[in-house]
This record gives sequence, structure tokens and C-alpha cells, in this order.
Amino acid sequence: MLNLPPPHVDFQNFEVAAKQVLQYLHEHLSFGLWMITRVEGDDWIVLQTQNDKYDIQGGDVFRWADSFCYQMVQGKTPKIAPAAHDILLYASAPINQNLLIKSYIGQALLNEDGSVFGTMCAIDTEEQSEDIVKHAPLIELLGHLLSTILQSELRGNQERRLKERFEVEALTDGLTGLFNRRAWDRLLSAEEGRCQRYGLPATIFSIDLNNLKTINDAFGHDRGDALIQKTAKLLIETTRTNDVVSRLGGDEFAILCPEMSLADAHILYERLMNVFNDAAIQAAFGFSTRHLNRDLQHTLIQADQQMYAHKRSMKQSF
Repeated sequence: MLNLPPPHVDFQNFEVAAKQVLQYLHEHLSFGLWMITRVEGDDWIVLQTQNDKYDIQGGDVFRWADSFCYQMVQGKTPKIAPAAHDILLYASAPINQNLLIKSYIGQALLNEDGSVFGTMCAIDTEEQSEDIVKHAPLIELLGHLLSTILQSELRGNQERRLKERFEVEALTDGLTGLFNRRAWDRLLSAEEGRCQRYGLPATIFSIDLNNLKTINDAFGHDRGDALIQKTAKLLIETTRTNDVVSRLGGDEFAILCPEMSLADAHILYERLMNVFNDAAIQAAFGFSTRHLNRDLQHTLIQADQQMYAHKRSMKQSF
């Protein structure tokens, strides 16, 4: 193995550490693109790059099963391929239809439970010398190092969310005790940062009571306030402890569900519908899961649109 100077790595911050590792590898090993990626369902998300040959940047998304890394993490192919097209599964990978890949390096990044978070990988438009295989221990060491930092940081996400909630503890709705819109905006912004940093999913629910004005007019505002309080209680009881439940105004509520996939969002939607039906509360629901190329503000808009569509359909059914 060639003697390379040790990389400087910030052990306290995965995003910074990953950038330092990619810079180091890009400078010392002749590959045109180095990446840190995240796997989420069928998607392969590019989080960071060091790049001088490809039109790829952070935020780009590919199909996970199309990639070389998909084969690599299953142990079907070598982690280092100086001539990638000599490896049948690499030569036949669908990603070759979009990218010219003559050589490849890949190393899995792991979650604490041993599942695959993503990869640290490199590709180039030229074949590499067989000497590159000698760097396998270095690649593995840096991959394990990043995995350790990542695992520690992901463990701390819940603690950071609790700290953020503590900081906005006073920003609550007086009637329900839920977070108000100002707190919602701050917590939404903080979660968006995590979504961008780690490629994490998140889901937003939008809820609107259908007959609050009618109840206020017919029975008085005390009855309407009781309905709002009951709604808040049901939302808290039905959601997870790390979900953010907020009253955005009048009869409008929203839930931010960190790290919730679309499949889990459908399950929560059905649960909420059942709970509200059992409680005889008429409400319209909409939800949207954060798209990899759209932020949580856009996700909220989509959830609102789904909620209003549900409200219209309920009116048409009467």
C-alpha cells in the first residue's frame, strides 16, 4: 500500500467529517467523482460530492437498484474495481446508460443496527491501475470511521429535537397547549436541516375541522373551544412522542412526523381517520411525505392541498 498522509477528520460532525474524507480521497486517489450517499427505499440520494468529471451534485437522486453500490453492499461484487466492465454485474448495471463508469470504489456506511445507511463511493471515466486495490484497508477504515460518527450523530437527533422543543416551550397555543405557528416554523426549519444533511424522510399532516363555525354559531364558543381541545388531545394521543403537533390557527392543525416514510404515513392516516370517526369529529385530513428535491415548506403546501381536496369531497358527499 502506498504511504499516504493521514486525513484530518472532525469526529464531532458527520457532515464536516464526510467533506474532509472526500477531499482527502479526491486529492490522493485519482477518481473523478467521490460521493457520500444515502439509501431510502428505492432511492439512492447523493448527499455530498468531490467532483471534477461528472454532472452530479448533492441532492441528485438515482434508482438504488441501478447502481454499482447496490451490488457491492450485497457482497456480490468487489469493493474496488479498477476495470469495472470486467465485472459482469457492474457491466450490466442500468446506471451505465446514464454515466460513463470505467472504474469504481465503494464502501457501505452503516446504521447502528447494521443496516445500510448509504455508501462512500467513487467512479471515474478511465480505468485505474491494479495498484488501487492496495488502498482497500484505507477505504474500509475511513468508511468505518464515518459510520461511527454517523451513528453517534443519528443517536443524538432525538436529543437535539427535545432541546429544540425546550427552546420553543413558551411558544404554545393558550387553548390547547400545542405548539403555535411561530414554534412550528422554527421546528420545521430545524427538521429541514436534518433532512438535507442525512437524506432523511419526513411527513406532514394537515388537519382542518369541518364544522367549528357552525358549532360556535349554534352552541357558543365554549362548545367550539371544547371541540378544539378534544381534537388536540386526540392528535397527541394518536401520534408518536417525537412528532410535532401544532395548532396553526382557528380550526387548523398540523403534524410534523420526522423520519416517517410514505408507507408509515398511510398507516398513521388510517389511524387518525378511525380515531376521529369514533369520536364523531368531522375533520378533513391531508398528508405529504417530503420529496427528495423539495423542502418541508413545499411538503406543507402539498399536505394542505390534499386536505382541501378531502374537504371538498366531504361536502360533495352530503
